[in-house]
Amino acid sequence: MGSLSFLSPIFLFILILAYPQQRVFSDPIVTKTPLSLLMSIKASLDPKNLILSSWSANATDPCNGSFEGIACNELGQVVNISLQGKDLSGKIPPEIGQLQSLSGLYLHFNKLHGVVPKEIANLTQLSDLYLNVNNLSGVIPTEVGNMSNLQVLQLCYNQLTGSIPNQIGALKKLSVLALQVNQLTGAIPASLGDLEMLTRLDLSFNNFFGSIPVKLANAPKLEVLDIRNNTLSGNVPLALKRLNEGFQYANNPDLCGIEFSSLKLCTVSGLNQNRPQPFQPGSNRLPTKDIPESANVQAKQMSQSRKSQTAVVVGVIALFVAVAVTGLFTFSWYRRRKQKIGGTLDSSDRRLSTDEVKEVSRRSASPLISLEYSNGWDPLGKGRGGSAFSQEVFESFMFNLDEVESATLYFSEANLLGKSNFTAVYKGTLRDGSSVAIKCISKTSCKSDETEFLKGLKLLTSLKHENLLRLRGFCCSKGRGECFLIYDFVPNGNLLQYLDVKDGKGKVLDWSTRLHIIKGVARGIQYLHGNKGNKPALVHRNISAEKVLIDQRYNPLLSDSGLPKLLADDIVFSTLKESAAMGYLAPEYTTTGRFTEKSDLYAFGVIIFQILSGKRRITHSNHQGAELCRYEDFIDPKLGGNFVEAEAVQMAKVALLCTRESPNQRPNIEIVMQELNDLISTKS
Repeated sequence: MGSLSFLSPIFLFILILAYPQQRVFSDPIVTKTPLSLLMSIKASLDPKNLILSSWSANATDPCNGSFEGIACNELGQVVNISLQGKDLSGKIPPEIGQLQSLSGLYLHFNKLHGVVPKEIANLTQLSDLYLNVNNLSGVIPTEVGNMSNLQVLQLCYNQLTGSIPNQIGALKKLSVLALQVNQLTGAIPASLGDLEMLTRLDLSFNNFFGSIPVKLANAPKLEVLDIRNNTLSGNVPLALKRLNEGFQYANNPDLCGIEFSSLKLCTVSGLNQNRPQPFQPGSNRLPTKDIPESANVQAKQMSQSRKSQTAVVVGVIALFVAVAVTGLFTFSWYRRRKQKIGGTLDSSDRRLSTDEVKEVSRRSASPLISLEYSNGWDPLGKGRGGSAFSQEVFESFMFNLDEVESATLYFSEANLLGKSNFTAVYKGTLRDGSSVAIKCISKTSCKSDETEFLKGLKLLTSLKHENLLRLRGFCCSKGRGECFLIYDFVPNGNLLQYLDVKDGKGKVLDWSTRLHIIKGVARGIQYLHGNKGNKPALVHRNISAEKVLIDQRYNPLLSDSGLPKLLADDIVFSTLKESAAMGYLAPEYTTTGRFTEKSDLYAFGVIIFQILSGKRRITHSNHQGAELCRYEDFIDPKLGGNFVEAEAVQMAKVALLCTRESPNQRPNIEIVMQELNDLISTKS
């Protein structure tokens, strides 16, 4: 008994040491109600309480539909959080891992920062995880590999670092993995080849190195593999040939392979597809000093032949260098002579020497820059337009660089109207005295294929409607590496300036002007969606209040119509972030990734609500007010009651129809125009 009494305190002490975490973490989980848990999540996602105002601590039941973006099952458990495009600026809290019934988490198109918490892996029922297009940083938690029901993992367009965890290969139900446009590095794990349901894998615009695992190439259901703009090397597995255009691999200069038209042939050592995959932390394979057996080369043979091989290699390199230097000298002489002769479009442009533009080419990942030297990038040069442009179109739309520089006073900062990551807009005055807005677009932001670029330019010249911003002309400068689109200058700014007007600091639009603007935007959309004359049916893709310009007579003009036809796909995607945060992006885009006429109609519905309410941000209460005809909830109080109730009801009806969740329930633009034309007192 004495020995037992002596051991008892020690035994108790061991028990305390063995189970501290269970004691520490069990209390909060037990005491935290679903409501208090949601309020903790709200405090982290929306720290300034600007967005999730409907999430109230005084609510009796968060599952009764009052909490925006929350859906529950019949047991009262939260199963879905849909808060995409809400402009949330906080962090993803660890507490979110306690909502263990969650099957869908949609937080994309926000401004969330911080890390992806490892506790998110506790959501073992989760099938859809959308965290893309935020400002998230840190690494991808290895614990994600425990989320056995995960089918879609969207982490693209963030600032994530580190490597892809090998553990992701354990997600047997995963069909979509999107990691593009981050700062990820390391090798592509061969374990991704274990994903039997994987159909889409996007790793583009990162810093991955090493080879493409053969195991991944043989993934049975893989349809799309995008590895563009990395530093991958080695032989491309022949199995990827079956993907056709689904395999994108541009801007990995050290890749090689056979039967891939744009790849160089591999050397003898590069043809060995059985070499081990690059080592990663956490893998079971350790690097050794010996040559692996899979290399099929004996160490002894390599040692004996090394001297002779070295001599041959040195000789080949010397010969190659001599030929290359001679070729570069000849090419440089030819280019400089050609530059002296000049071109009809670019005769005065001498800002970059050939060598300087070559340096730009080395820094840029875009294939457009290299086109300057592979085929003389000059989409508007003589003979390059083919049938895309007639001589008459050339003469009516063509501007030269002198005119553009003169109009903008050589791109003076005083004339700069606005700037984004890929464009700059200057105000200019042409020689005839007319005011213009000149949009400058770098070649790296344009379509890499000149034929496609020409088609896009031809489309822009064909767009002529009273409610579209008019294109006056264009100019492409080889030396500057830019294209310029010249539009009419619109004096009254954009619609955004007439929303959230502060007392005495802006113009409040009267009721008839608001209806006039709504109808004008609808007419512009109707023209785009129609197929008339030489203009095909066209989806705008990025309708927003910022894209609706207001002229001197308060006519609305849709800007940037057709512009996506000129821009590279990744540039088009990146421009959506701000629009999505304002609520213009149709909900189906997150699953389909496609723009349709119905997605344009959704954005138009949001604009109607903005014009009626005078607010930039549309809330759940605006929708409810429109449904219940509570005018105080969706009509701008600055109107002072000076509006026609019947017209307000009709406009609200159109806005509600256009912003329905399902695209199949939204009307087409013809029906919308019929509804709007039924209004009597409009300012036309």
